[in-house]
Amino acid sequence: MLHALDDQMTPGGARAGFTPAERVARLGTETVFAVSAEAAALAATGKTIYPFHLGDLNIPTAEPIVQAMDRAVRDGKTTYCPNAGVMPLREALAADVSAARGIAYAADNVSVQPGGKPVIGKFLLAAMNAGDEVLYPNPGFPIYGSFIEFLGGVAVPYGYVDDGDRYAIDVEQLESRITPRTRLLILNDLHNPTAAECTAAELERIAEIALRHDLVVLSDEAYFDVRFEGASRSIVSLPGMAERTVILYTFSKKYAMTGWRLGAAIGPAPIIDIVTRLNVNMESCPNHFAQYGALEALTGDQAGPQAMMARLKGRRDAALRLLNAAPGVRCHTPESTFYLYPDVSGAVRLTGCAGHEDFRRLLLEQTGVSFCTRQHFGKALPGETGYHLRLAYSGVTTTQIEEGLGAFKAFIESIEPAESQTSQGAPR
Repeated sequence: MLHALDDQMTPGGARAGFTPAERVARLGTETVFAVSAEAAALAATGKTIYPFHLGDLNIPTAEPIVQAMDRAVRDGKTTYCPNAGVMPLREALAADVSAARGIAYAADNVSVQPGGKPVIGKFLLAAMNAGDEVLYPNPGFPIYGSFIEFLGGVAVPYGYVDDGDRYAIDVEQLESRITPRTRLLILNDLHNPTAAECTAAELERIAEIALRHDLVVLSDEAYFDVRFEGASRSIVSLPGMAERTVILYTFSKKYAMTGWRLGAAIGPAPIIDIVTRLNVNMESCPNHFAQYGALEALTGDQAGPQAMMARLKGRRDAALRLLNAAPGVRCHTPESTFYLYPDVSGAVRLTGCAGHEDFRRLLLEQTGVSFCTRQHFGKALPGETGYHLRLAYSGVTTTQIEEGLGAFKAFIESIEPAESQTSQGAPR
């Protein structure tokens, strides 16, 4: 019989207990999943829930991609494969990323991964020593800080500013936080949660800072191809940056392949070689047959991704219209990602809520709209004011957006003082 560790006896007669490794206390999480569980529990009572909380996609993977994976299974691609991934996919990734960024990668610069998250951990394992300081965005993807601290580094946050009609990296703050112990910079241009996108000048300035301070960079480009207007830029395109930057690439967002768990680390061969050695130690290799679906995604008909972007743009526009018509709410119009980051400071005051969490729970209970807040993306930095939400419109239909955010707007309107009816938040 298997007994709990606490009930076992040591040879000397003392009870044996499990003590977690010290590093476990430094391991963070994604609290968005707690929001998801809360929404699911409410849905189980019969309440209609509008799930804006999770950055997943309710759009199916394009059929040619699925068919290519099915063929690979039938063709016996169910064995181990090379540790860095199959060569046709590595070559296709190198060609695709090179063409979009104006540089020259080869297959040796590519290590296929089981998703984007492993790239974060393996980059840090390859380049960070215990005690090294790592600059990371806050608000930002919470796994950055979690991995930095878990692996013994010092997580140093830099923030964002409201630049009138968009959010932008606070470059002055970023540079001010560099010390002699700073070794790495995590950059998430096309940003989760704010959808912030660097201008060419801002990207050049960040590159100059990285070069001057000899920083190695992880460029999280999960949303590089998820955009509605214009073209994305990458810091690797700037002089001297390809030699010191690893790109986090994922198939999840562009191709609606979140559950496929497939991505890549792309960068200088000496770092990529270490990442692949970590593959050997951790997973052996990425999923064999799934890579042939990814190969079809890269090299096949792009009608599926194009249609998906058109659907997402319609959802974005519907959500913006309702948010910017709600009292006390203002929201920028992003040209990338599938997130909105409205300032709801006025609405929080109108509802009498004490802060982010009170507002989130009130709106969930009253309207069924489930969302994350600024607090799910790191602790507020000194000097931050106001209240913000993150709404992901990737997993809700346009009809759900109109119903859910319509209810959101109507609820806030219902409690607005009569004299404030005309002072609604203006779009910006």
